[in-house]
Amino acid sequence: LRILVWGHMTDPNMVDSYSGVVSSRSIRLSLVAAELNGLEVIAGDIGNAYLEAYTNEKVYFVAGSGFGELQGHTLVIVKALYGLRSSGARFHEKFSDTLRDMGFTPCKMDTDVWMRDAGDHWEYVCCYVDDVLAMMKNAQRFYDELVTKYKYKLKGVGPPEFYLGGDFYRDPDGTLAWGAKTYIKSMLSKYEANFGNLPPKRSRPMEPKDSPELDTSEELDEKGISVYQQMIGEMQWCVTLGRFDIFSATMTMSRFRACPHKGHLERLKEVYGYLRKRPEGAIRFRVGVPNHEDLFEPEQMDWSRTIYADASEELPNDLPEPKGPSVRVTSYVDANLMHCKATGRSATGIMHFVNQTPVQWFSKRQATVETATYGSEFIAARQCTEQLIDLRLTLRYMGIPLDGPAWMFGDNLGVIKNATIPTSMLSKCHNALSYHRVREAISAQILFFLKIDGKENIADALTKFLPWSDLGALVEPILFQKGETLTEEIAASLIKLRGVSSSSRSSRPHACS
Repeated sequence: LRILVWGHMTDPNMVDSYSGVVSSRSIRLSLVAAELNGLEVIAGDIGNAYLEAYTNEKVYFVAGSGFGELQGHTLVIVKALYGLRSSGARFHEKFSDTLRDMGFTPCKMDTDVWMRDAGDHWEYVCCYVDDVLAMMKNAQRFYDELVTKYKYKLKGVGPPEFYLGGDFYRDPDGTLAWGAKTYIKSMLSKYEANFGNLPPKRSRPMEPKDSPELDTSEELDEKGISVYQQMIGEMQWCVTLGRFDIFSATMTMSRFRACPHKGHLERLKEVYGYLRKRPEGAIRFRVGVPNHEDLFEPEQMDWSRTIYADASEELPNDLPEPKGPSVRVTSYVDANLMHCKATGRSATGIMHFVNQTPVQWFSKRQATVETATYGSEFIAARQCTEQLIDLRLTLRYMGIPLDGPAWMFGDNLGVIKNATIPTSMLSKCHNALSYHRVREAISAQILFFLKIDGKENIADALTKFLPWSDLGALVEPILFQKGETLTEEIAASLIKLRGVSSSSRSSRPHACS
């Protein structure tokens, strides 16, 4: 087929030209709900997806010799062909209509998560263009209906094994895991093609207390810049797939993409060497509720005589009915003062768990320069609070019940006292916005804010370059320890729910238990 000339008979639509995609966080939350309710998880791919839809615009071309006697004729395209700018959006509309006809409605916090009431629980469908992930008691029936009733052509239907670049599998005890081993293998293959060999294995992503912003080595040439940007992009997707143990390094090195130096490229090689040594890390969907009450007792403060006396968690009136077991949200927050010695800006690190499953991680330089740890930690606490409010609302809009306030842990006692004691006064007025945001959330019982030791704060791995002795203690129980890490009582109830063997189940406590 040769197309000689093509064009638009109507003005091209410059808005809504692409298909929406489900966020990785929404996928993780849906999988937590699936594991919690004992749902089947089945993935599938819609073949020739765009051709299922029709164009809204009139697009024409002049036929070439491949059209036989129609050569030279002006023909109008009516199907959403691959290559047309609006085809993704047209397929998205077509499949959305199909899901609505099947009884699904989009979640208001992520419209590519579709929900359907199934009595005592919700069913979920996550859409990433033509990749579909269904979580139901009988997910196979959903795909059969797509074929028989709606005439879609499906391929690869079955339990997910490789989805969006990540590996899906179950540990010997049945615990669902989502890792990046295959993607890391691809990263290392490209590395070898670029440099002629594999990186030496390393025990940590970057040297502790390194300051790449002070590097004065020679700038890379055009080819070197291209390789550097490729490696940064691969590291960013690796973080998305769950390897938050390289997030601090990725965040730090990403800022040099426009004009990297040779020293910066050498640091990326070290990160690749770390991934080569430890490619097995994976997020595990552990759904046991962490028993914080055994170790912590939030003090009930009287906020009735403060300016926050009327504070309450704002909830919309269109929330779906919560169904299934309730979940507990736990967050860890940390700040690293003067993370960047060139600008003086600090870094924030945040890790969010739903039950014992990490669902969201955050590592970023702060927008302001703080002169003391107090200020940078309060900014981080405010960022964590805002993310918690968003996460709790997302869970509610997905029909997942919460068991009460979220638990937020930090390691700066001064900030925690200032935030949790009603009579405490602000010592630095330029931190007023962060101060009031956190205190209002605490008074509204959105969250508890509690002190833990810095060595136990998983967010520490998102703000600093740690030696493996410290980094491993934080990430090994989450990324590298297989199976459930629950008490025997919780393990027994999950075994009954899922019908899996307990012969290989670990009773070692999890870092968030």
